Amino acid sequence: MSDALEGTVSRIQPPDRDVALQTARLLDAKTKPPGSLGRLEDLAGRLAAIRGEVPVGALRPAIVVAAGDHGVAVEGVSPYPQEVTGQMLTNFATGGAAVAVLAREAGARLVVVDAGVLAPPAVDGVRSEVVDGARGTGNIAIGPAMPVRVALRLIEGGIALAGELADDGIGIVATGDMGIANTTAASALCAALLPADASLVCGRGTGLDEIGVARKIEVVRRALTANGLGGASNDPIAVLASVGGLEIAFLTGVILGAASRRVPVLLDGFVTGAAALVAATIAPAAAGAMVAATRSPEPGHSLVLDRLALDPLLDLGLRLGEGSGAALALPLVRAAMAILTDMATFESAGVSRA
Repeated sequence: MSDALEGTVSRIQPPDRDVALQTARLLDAKTKPPGSLGRLEDLAGRLAAIRGEVPVGALRPAIVVAAGDHGVAVEGVSPYPQEVTGQMLTNFATGGAAVAVLAREAGARLVVVDAGVLAPPAVDGVRSEVVDGARGTGNIAIGPAMPVRVALRLIEGGIALAGELADDGIGIVATGDMGIANTTAASALCAALLPADASLVCGRGTGLDEIGVARKIEVVRRALTANGLGGASNDPIAVLASVGGLEIAFLTGVILGAASRRVPVLLDGFVTGAAALVAATIAPAAAGAMVAATRSPEPGHSLVLDRLALDPLLDLGLRLGEGSGAALALPLVRAAMAILTDMATFESAGVSRA
């Protein structure tokens, strides 16, 4: 672990329970029966506890979408060709992708990151975070995805971006991903870190049939064997370097960096969940800064959410990735803050209590 990463981990604190209790008292004073807004009240309390203070206004949101290519795509684990990764970066940057549309609707800043795309687009609006010229990972079915030094530097890059966003007044960071075959990498990460059998974490991804899912399970098992990950591993960074993705490494850093600045992290689906699992294995306290936006149909995602003790805000069958589920949850975040800051109390409204 590098000095920068150690310093970040040392600054991560658990949610402030006193602030959570203070927020609950404030919500109970509003013109409603106690607890009648259900999980919206829980969300307000969690966000306040993560930040360590009762918010006095809306939290400015940003969505970080990191993209990278995967060598394991040659194993036929995705129905889409690999060039789609770079093409989608253009779609993100020019505003046509689902997450771009949803970010505009939610009033969120969209930060598009090239963490290692084989064919990066020549368009404005894409932030390059490529490390040591690493464009695409190795094929994890036969060897490691990347050197450990690359994984570490990508994590450090994500930490730095999270710090920039916090310094610029961003109050909540949502995470999203793009990368053909990245659900295979995410499955291998989860199989190694949970640990779990490959059959329990592999799903249809972007639309595999039953034969394709069976092939994916076999590829994940080969990846674990090829990288010596047959049992539980105690070194999450080594596991990340062995079977992860460049974009997953970067998002791991974003999550850790945001947690170290007491900025809530709104997780999207399975791939960002895998990054969250790596982050929480590196720094267990980081799980306290996370809010799950959605539950993916990918079977591994529910296992990750259980491990992180997160109950998602939405369950709409979303499996797009990109941060689309996180973007859809941002209006709930805004609503929770508005209830806390704008709703009248019994005293101010002259309404009798029960």
